[in-house]
Amino acid sequence: MSFKKFLLVLIVIFQVNASSNAQTTSQQQSPFLSEGKPVDAGMSEERLDRIDRMLEKAISDNTIPGAVALIARNGKIVFHKAYGQANAQGKKLQKDAIFRIASQSKAITSTAVMMLWEEGKFQLDDPISKYIPEFKNPQVLANFRYADTTYTTRAANREITIRHLLTHTSGLGYGVIDGDERMEMIYHKAGTTDLFTTEDVKIKDVVMKLAKLPLHHNPGEKYTYGLGLDVLGYFIEIMSGMTFEAFLEERLFDPLGMDDTGFYLPESKADRLVAIQHKVNEKWEDYPNTFYDVNYPVKGAKTFFSGGAGLSSTAKDYATFLQMYLNGGELNGKRFLSRTTISTMMADQTLDLYGGADQHYGLAFGVLTERGQAKGGLGSPGTFVWGGYFNTQYFADPQEQIIGIIMKQTQGGTGDQTAWKFKQMVGAAVDD
Repeated sequence: MSFKKFLLVLIVIFQVNASSNAQTTSQQQSPFLSEGKPVDAGMSEERLDRIDRMLEKAISDNTIPGAVALIARNGKIVFHKAYGQANAQGKKLQKDAIFRIASQSKAITSTAVMMLWEEGKFQLDDPISKYIPEFKNPQVLANFRYADTTYTTRAANREITIRHLLTHTSGLGYGVIDGDERMEMIYHKAGTTDLFTTEDVKIKDVVMKLAKLPLHHNPGEKYTYGLGLDVLGYFIEIMSGMTFEAFLEERLFDPLGMDDTGFYLPESKADRLVAIQHKVNEKWEDYPNTFYDVNYPVKGAKTFFSGGAGLSSTAKDYATFLQMYLNGGELNGKRFLSRTTISTMMADQTLDLYGGADQHYGLAFGVLTERGQAKGGLGSPGTFVWGGYFNTQYFADPQEQIIGIIMKQTQGGTGDQTAWKFKQMVGAAVDD
């Protein structure tokens, strides 16, 4: 065989392997999100105007510096507006502004995990040590000495599973934002990177450190918000043979048309990144660097792919991702997840460990119950929600086929009431 023919054979083999691991075609042909008239989507234009006025008032009342809000129903965008400023210098906020979505990254990471699960690569109750051996024989924090941050541990009564990592029941903490100051000190001493960085750090580096640290509690015993989705970002790299960034781009972002979503922004899009702002003496100022550099999406090494908090996106891109879920896992004739897989993801995975009667926790989503619906203004049973560290929120209601997204970028107390008002008023705008 000539060298040229050999190369052609390799290319064919690569293409076959790549296509077998990509999203599949679907009998469904749901179109991409497009703009539509409220009346055609069963929404009241007058009541959507109330939302417009509410957000304008939040700007004039100085409780938020700016926001982008989007509402879609039945695959049609019926409301998409920008308000206020993108930075403390008064730059006007635009609808295509890019926001740090922080913990809204978790749903995307969970989706990537379940895409691999659908390929039969693992089971949800597999111990993570089967794939990352460093997590074998986990230890739980027993005693802690504040004077020198030394501690003792005891053996955990079970291994950490993939399900534990997806549901924040693994016992892993969250370092600098952990609710337990002992864990905060332990993680700091170990040099973990918890959320964002401009340093030359890779997710594997952090996961290897986490594997050596004590847990809050036995796996599966409690709900403790932590770095489980970051561990799963590295797990995806192991299972796919790709960087986590490349996997998301190839398997989700590119085929979904989420062109403005990613861990880091190219220079051509840097000016669309909204500044984080905080209120100082009733005036908005750009937030300073603290335990993280606020410019992490556009500068630095750009090597840390945080599955729990690292992505940036636009309101429309994230709505596209949610629309794929409302379509039962399909968009534009491509199937990303099965409807049956989504049912598993939205099922109560933590029972009495999280949320109470109003909301249960699935695989990286909070999901409204019938009891939650009875409280009013939260959506229909099955509505799935979450938000991000920098004041972004989303919800998607499968029963009403409604998506609501409101993006802001703030830190600290502001008196902001837009999140609950937005959700309540979106539901009140249904007119069919």
